[in-house]
Amino acid sequence: MIERSLACLGRRGFYRLAYYEWPGPADAPTVLCLHGLTRNGHDFDVLAESLSAEFRVVALDFPGRGKSDWLADPHDYVTETYAADVAALIARLGVERIDIVGTSMGGIVGMALAAQRNNPIRKLVINDVGPLIAKAGLKRIRRYVGRDPSFKDLAELEAALRWVFAGFGMLTDGTWRRMAEQSARSKPDGTLGFNYDPKIAVPFKRGWFVRDVKLWNAYDAITCPTLVLRGADSDILRRADAEAMTRRGPRAKLVEFSGMGHAPSLTVSDQIACVRNFLRG
Repeated sequence: MIERSLACLGRRGFYRLAYYEWPGPADAPTVLCLHGLTRNGHDFDVLAESLSAEFRVVALDFPGRGKSDWLADPHDYVTETYAADVAALIARLGVERIDIVGTSMGGIVGMALAAQRNNPIRKLVINDVGPLIAKAGLKRIRRYVGRDPSFKDLAELEAALRWVFAGFGMLTDGTWRRMAEQSARSKPDGTLGFNYDPKIAVPFKRGWFVRDVKLWNAYDAITCPTLVLRGADSDILRRADAEAMTRRGPRAKLVEFSGMGHAPSLTVSDQIACVRNFLRG
């Protein structure tokens, strides 16, 4: 894995976007991985290592997360900003066609891009989100996003992650520990915090939690082959809405995983195989 960065231009000037690349074989198709609201590009480390035998894989840290810069104006933490950043990164990667794997918020960004005319997306994987985002799940996310708790050590931070992301399912202790290591930032007082800007919640809390969010117009404009992954207990992507995605727009293929909610972590063998087989097809 190679760590790189890209200068992106926003309303308040340039900011640094961090991304990670697994080069893969020469002339391999490129897969771009987009993470969820409070997460970072390292969520895809396991998936990328596996796919890199056949694909060039890239994962980014959206602004305000991981090693990317925090934005000067929190109102810029919106889909339009993220989509523009992804477009700039695709240009940097120098490819005409690209596959996208997007988890939660990353899936929303993927849908937004795939709905555009003349887009470069060859295949789209949407992980546990859809064109109707259930308000029950948004209310749950609202309870933790934007808070800036302090933890005395990594074990305490890991315990908080296990609670917040219980929907990931039964992950190994090693997976949780790596997630904690990749989710921590050091604070001036010596404690640890989550490595994202708490102000990413400013646009999110602007009414999103009081109603279902409907994005069907974007989804119905998508034409590329699409795979939808769903945790069987998801409170973000309800089963009926996921099934509707198989009948509308790109008429996605739907795969559901039992024993988990929002969202499948893409760190276990059956989930990785599902993504790989779709991208190969």
